[in-house]
Amino acid sequence: MKLVIVSGLSGSGKSVALNMLEDLDYYCIDNMPLAVLESFVLDTAATGDPAYELMAVGVDARARSRDIAGFADCVERLRRAGVQSETIFLRADNDIILKRYSETRRKHPLTSGRVPLAEAIRAESELLAPIAEQADLVIDTSSTTMHQLRDMIRERVHGHANVISLLLESFGYKHGVPGDADFVFDSRCLPNPHWEPGLRALTGQDQAVIGYLESQPLVQQMCEDITGFLDRWIPCFEADNRSYVTIAVGCTGGQHRSVYLVERLAAYLRGRDLKVLVRHRELS
Repeated sequence: MKLVIVSGLSGSGKSVALNMLEDLDYYCIDNMPLAVLESFVLDTAATGDPAYELMAVGVDARARSRDIAGFADCVERLRRAGVQSETIFLRADNDIILKRYSETRRKHPLTSGRVPLAEAIRAESELLAPIAEQADLVIDTSSTTMHQLRDMIRERVHGHANVISLLLESFGYKHGVPGDADFVFDSRCLPNPHWEPGLRALTGQDQAVIGYLESQPLVQQMCEDITGFLDRWIPCFEADNRSYVTIAVGCTGGQHRSVYLVERLAAYLRGRDLKVLVRHRELS
């Protein structure tokens, strides 16, 4: 049995993730009480019913705090029992979650007459911290659309098939650093095509910008240094049975240098037969 546990902050996209997994033929249960998760999964696996070969459960702030505190031990026991388990944790910036709730006018599970929404969001982050800390994959949905999140779940969770999944993401520092990156590389020290009038309106995917950056020795040196770093450490993650690694490359606006470097790195890593996904945050 493969078990995917979907958790995260309310308003971050848990329902979207579970719905995508259901579309991928996972048997899905939302708001699974953690106190019965282990026994339910093991009893279900023991039936041998093919309908339960792929299972996804949603766990959120409605779970009891003492059960959340023992979450890591529960997952470890399931793995020792032969259940292939992984945890996805979805998050978003507090102001984004506030905006989403103001638009949908839904009630946050921790709000009450004495607990305002902003305080409930902070309390939820603290409550779910034990799950976030041991999650196999953390996805920041602050700048992710519903359709992008569905694609990410399909490609990273359902499609990796026990092979490490690498997400390469370009971004602009002026729009904020991605909150779910394992490694962040800063390319703002490199020559900037933005200051070339004929290149400003283009991106790092356009041949004119590619030619400009390929002619810059510093750009090539940084690319070689990053590939050397990844060559050294990706095998260590694979040996540790790590399923997901997110690598972010940033420049000022996320249009030229970071886009070019991500495309170069993706081509290099695909040449090593690794599963590589690319996302250009500011271009999308």
